[in-house]
Amino acid sequence: MANVTVIGGQWGDEGKGKVIDWLANRADVVVRFQGGNNAGHTIVVGDTTYKLSLLPSGVIQGKLSIIGNGVVVDPWSLLDEIERGRGQGLALTPDVLVLAENATLVLPLHRDLDAAREARAGANKIGTTGRGIGPAYEDKVGRRAIRFADLTDREALEGKIERLLAHHDALRLGLGLPQVQPHELLALLLDLAPKITPYVKPAWKVLGDAVKDGKRVLFEGAQATLLDVDHGTYPYVTSSNTVAGQVAAGSGVGPKVGGYVLGIVKAYTTRVGEGPFPTELSDEIGRRLGEKGHEFGTVTGRPRRCGWFDAALVRQSIAVGGVEGVVLTKLDILDGFTTLKVCTGYTLRGEPIDHLPAGLRDQAALEPVYEELEGWSGSTQGARSWKDLPANAVKYVRRIEELIGAPVVLLSTSPQRDDIIMMRDPFQG
Repeated sequence: MANVTVIGGQWGDEGKGKVIDWLANRADVVVRFQGGNNAGHTIVVGDTTYKLSLLPSGVIQGKLSIIGNGVVVDPWSLLDEIERGRGQGLALTPDVLVLAENATLVLPLHRDLDAAREARAGANKIGTTGRGIGPAYEDKVGRRAIRFADLTDREALEGKIERLLAHHDALRLGLGLPQVQPHELLALLLDLAPKITPYVKPAWKVLGDAVKDGKRVLFEGAQATLLDVDHGTYPYVTSSNTVAGQVAAGSGVGPKVGGYVLGIVKAYTTRVGEGPFPTELSDEIGRRLGEKGHEFGTVTGRPRRCGWFDAALVRQSIAVGGVEGVVLTKLDILDGFTTLKVCTGYTLRGEPIDHLPAGLRDQAALEPVYEELEGWSGSTQGARSWKDLPANAVKYVRRIEELIGAPVVLLSTSPQRDDIIMMRDPFQG
């Protein structure tokens, strides 16, 4: 049996939460390996809706769930999420939930800096969630971050706070923010410590032991490939690597442990926040997709921009992410459209181009090249086998497979957990 890595193939919000929850039933361990509480997964089980930001989706199934060192963690947000989960009947104990001791904390000063920078940028803002994720990653690579292991060593913590504030004091002064008092931050962290440290462990060792014991591991990606800090639409990206290659560094395992790479893509395209979007529809069709698909961000509540499926972008995501199979979600949102369009490539200042260029001005200048496909009048909602699908819906899926160069191994037809058509079990490798 293979391990499985799940990553988003577009700009996020592809329905990873439902798919990961469904796959978690076949796994023993679920691991988050990057991002923070700027990402969210919505999972519907019967009449209950779970909204997760930091908790790995495996907690719903009661599986061992690990928040890896590649995640930057707002501990107060995590504690709130744990309490909400317990209120919905989830057994969230240190036996089930493990937090990497070498993961970085997101602090209130990171949120302050995030918001102040966005406000100062004006029309040039990136469109962050304002949760301090970027500044926390900056401190991590700047070697001044506070990590969860530091919470149990007061003397070391005092020195780390001094080093951290030596950097942030100057930034806050330039942005007109009040200075952070070291003793207040120390008191805040000492108060936090007994609440969060029961979950703090050497996650790499816990995970390594599970792998040695032959446990099946599901690696849960947040955001998506086109938001990757290297491979996405920079600078309108997140602050971490979101591709499957991050699994090893972000969880403390070897590069072969990630196993089968599964890319999640919607049957159309959405994006939250700023940045290029070649197939965006600012017309009635775009509004219809948004309304039918309930396209609002899980974390921010912001409406998502909507457009046709972009096969050129997904091909690129498959290449840089090492994706072996695809999950196609929200096919049911396309029910009732007479004609559908799929972007097969672009023109850039009159010349054909088959990929997303790295330059921001070039990205903004792209003109999509569309192929039209016949829609369907029947319903795909809740379908659990191919025979339940209208013929043109099957043709649409098959044409997407041809254009992206990868098989659709799972097809999701509603938000409900079990409304999935499986062509291949990813855990079989």
